[in-house]
Parts: sequence; C-alpha cells; structure tokens
Amino acid sequence: MPDDCISFKKTGYFSSLICDYLDEKPELKPFYNRFPKLENFKAQIIEKQESFKEQSRVVLVESLEKQYQNIESSKATLENLKSLKAENTFTITTGHQLNLFTGPLYFLYKIVSTINLSKELKQAYPEYNFVPIYWMATEDHDFEEINFFNFKGKKVHWNKTASGAVGELSTEGLEAVFKLFSLELGSTKNAEYIKSLFEEAYLKHSNLADATRFLANQLFKDYGLVIIDANCAELKKLFIPFMEAEILNQTAYKNVSDTNEQINNLPNQPYGIQVNPREINLFYIDKDLRERLIFEDEVYKVNNTSLAWTKTDLLEHLNSHPERFSPNVIMRPLYQEVILPNLCYIGGGGELAYWFELKQLFNSVNVPFPILLLRNSVLIRTESQLKKLQNLNISNEDMFLKRNSFINKKVREISNIDIDFSEQINALKAQFTALYELAEQTDKSFLGAVKAQEVKQIKGLEALEKRLLKAQKRKLSDQVARMIELQNELFPNGSLQERNTNFSEFYLEYGPQLIPSLIQNLNPLQQEFTLLTI
Repeated sequence: MPDDCISFKKTGYFSSLICDYLDEKPELKPFYNRFPKLENFKAQIIEKQESFKEQSRVVLVESLEKQYQNIESSKATLENLKSLKAENTFTITTGHQLNLFTGPLYFLYKIVSTINLSKELKQAYPEYNFVPIYWMATEDHDFEEINFFNFKGKKVHWNKTASGAVGELSTEGLEAVFKLFSLELGSTKNAEYIKSLFEEAYLKHSNLADATRFLANQLFKDYGLVIIDANCAELKKLFIPFMEAEILNQTAYKNVSDTNEQINNLPNQPYGIQVNPREINLFYIDKDLRERLIFEDEVYKVNNTSLAWTKTDLLEHLNSHPERFSPNVIMRPLYQEVILPNLCYIGGGGELAYWFELKQLFNSVNVPFPILLLRNSVLIRTESQLKKLQNLNISNEDMFLKRNSFINKKVREISNIDIDFSEQINALKAQFTALYELAEQTDKSFLGAVKAQEVKQIKGLEALEKRLLKAQKRKLSDQVARMIELQNELFPNGSLQERNTNFSEFYLEYGPQLIPSLIQNLNPLQQEFTLLTI
C-alpha cells in the first residue's frame, strides 16, 4: 500500500457511456452540470447556496436528530449533524439499497468515496463544511435484489415473503440466517466481531431500516458519516410542490422522454437508455404496499388495488399525507436534491447512466443538478496473491481479461514456440491480393473462386493455430491451472470481486484494519480502478 491503478476503460467492465464521461467527451456535456474536478466545486457551492432554503435546513436537521435519537453516535457524526444547521455546510451523498449485511463489497467503496471526497473538499475550501451522507433506499420494494449476500462462494439467503417498502420489513426470521452464517465464520477474534455485528444489527432491531442504519453507523461512525432515511412525513412535505407538478403536468415524463430521445440521437454513440419514465413517476405506499400511481379513465388510481381519487381529492390527500407518496427511480434523485444541501452524488456506472437522463428535468424545476462522480472501484489482493501474480508474470491488464483471452495470451507468452499465425495469415492475404489482380485482368468470373479459396486457407490456418494452442495448453497445464485458480480467486464467478463478495470475507482476514486501509488508499477524484494489497 498504496497500490497500482488501471483505467476503467482498460478493465473491460465499464460501459462506453461511463468511459466517454470520464474522457469528458463533448457529446455528453449537455447531460451533466460540472465534471468532478476539485476546482469545479466552488461554482457548485455558490449555485447550491443561492437556491437551498433555510427552512429546508431546519426540517432536515430536525428529522435527522429524531432518526439519531436511539443511535450511539460518534463525536464526528454529532458535529456533522450540528454543522448542517449552518448555511456554509454542504453534503456529499451516496445511496444504496438495504442489502442484507451490506451485500457486495462496493457498498463500502461508495461510502469511503463519500467520506474521502468530503475530507478533500474541506482541505480545498476550508471556509465551508462538507458532510458525507449515506441515503438508505428504504422505500425500494425489490426484496429479491437485497435478501442475500455471498460468503466464500456460498449464498447466505434470507427466505421471506415480502411486500411494500423494504425499510419497514420485519427482521423476524433472521435468527436462522445468523445461525447458519455463524457456522461458516468459525471462532477467531475477527469472526466473533462479525457475529456480534450481525446479531446486534438484525436480531436487536425490529425492521430493516433500523438494522441497516445501525450496521452502517458501526462501520463508519468514526468518519462522521450521516445516515438518512428520507421516508418520513416532514421531509416529504418539502417535496409536495414537485409531486403536485408530477401528478398534474407529467413533468418528469416529458423532460426525461425528451432527454432520452436526445441520447438516442447522438451520432455513433450506441449508449442505450438506462431507464424510461412513467407518465406519473410516483408510488403509493402504505403498510405492505408500494404500487404505482396511475391516471386512468379520468381517475387517479393505485395499481393493483381498489384505491382511487379524483384530482381534487388526490391533491388533498397528498398534502395531508405526503409520507404515502414515494418517488420512483426517476424522481428519487430530485427528492434528494430538494431536501439536501448537496453538491455531488457518488454512484456506480448504472446509477450515473440514469442520472444523465435527468438534467433537463432538474432545469425545468429550478433545482441545481449535482456533480456526478463514479465511485471508487477496488480489487483487494493479499500479499501472497500479489507474489503469485508477479511470479507468473501476470500484468494488471492481463488480470482483467476474460478467461479464454487471458489463458490464450499467457500461453502464447510462456510457450517456447511461437503459436501466432498472424504473420502467416497476413502473408497469405498479400498473396491473394496478387491473385485478385490476376483474376481481374483475365476473367472477373474467377474472383468468387479466388475469394472462396482465400477464406478456406485462412480458416485452415486459424484452425491449425487453435489446435496447436490447445496442445500447448495441455503441455503447460500446471502453469495454466495456477493462473486459472488465481484469476478465480480474484474474480469470483468471472465477475468483479466488488460486485460479488461480501465485506465479511475480508474482515475475517484483515479485521479492524480493513476500512482504515480503504480510507487511506482510495482517492475519489482519481477516477481509476484501484488494485489494493493489504
């Protein structure tokens, strides 16, 4: 430590949209506000300071203080909560689902990125305060996406029938999950800490929101992280004017549809659309219920229920019970930026892809569009794995190759015979160029026959190359096996480690130094994939 980096593009795991954004391609400029560079934050601060209302700060702080009443807060978190009252305090936000026991590793990387950017901004702009925020996605209803995590190649699964907003789900039934997970952990000091963390979070809190808040707080409270559950009436009241506009004028539908058309019409940029808007981008939530709000037959209805209102009744209901209205994936970012004095949103590639669809919507309702920052990505390696990589002469770029490309490349490199027929194929093509000229000059009807012969002979050489490569793989089977084993360790299920493995697997190995190592080594504005050896 500190370690190597590789560009996101070279990993092969990130979309062309994200790679082009990081390269600041001019075609994408209309879809974001300011690029995430340190010097660009001053203008973002001024823009947000001018638009964020004092009353919104008061409501935000009062709501957070209520949410933290029964939480063992650190001095750093309490100071950040207090500082949010001041007009020179701003937030840096990331959001994430309430995955069981945090889900994949990148949950940690999102929050570390948020903490580290807040620290870096404080150094650059000491006259302001910056608070790292974790936005809990308590209103999501996709339980199947969050009810498991992976540990040492096994899925730890919470079997439960669920409906409604996941934050309100009872933690009943997690005792059985805890018992099975405990058996897998063993009885080392680090294992006992992981057990106590799981037990305190899920067996001593009655719902998933409280459990997740406790867990995130335990992991990050020393760094001043503030955790927000925006599923509350006081905060929703601030959003009423925007929900009214959405219901009456289809604000999001019109603006996002227009933006998506612009994205689709970009020349030679096959980005695709991450999410399409609904005509009304709100859900209705109640106990065990989260269903879309729809307009049908001149009546507003809750999908798959008998609930229905006239326009007047619906607006009256919205104003008296705003907590029963829930923004969907299109409206949630706007809700976030309305209730927080936020400068920057930190997310993964998929998240940033749908944020790019929203700038015109933000402009239409006069809410500043935040700076968008791709979260840190990390591959954690042990000292032993690093040594093996060096001994096998595997470079950073090699490691990220897909299995077949990786093995073929390495076999060619370590083989004592040159199994690369590209030179012979090029020579063959050159010979056929002369034959094409000859056929052209004599009888053009032979051009097809020349072409067929060229294809046949090139295919023959390619097939021979593959057979020789296969034979060489058998001959070098021991080295190939070691390479495959190492790549499997670092890329479980042929995917990025951070998208698969749970943090507990690494905490078991490294204990309390895991998170401080991430805090020390991750630079959120560096915008490269970090290879970290602990």
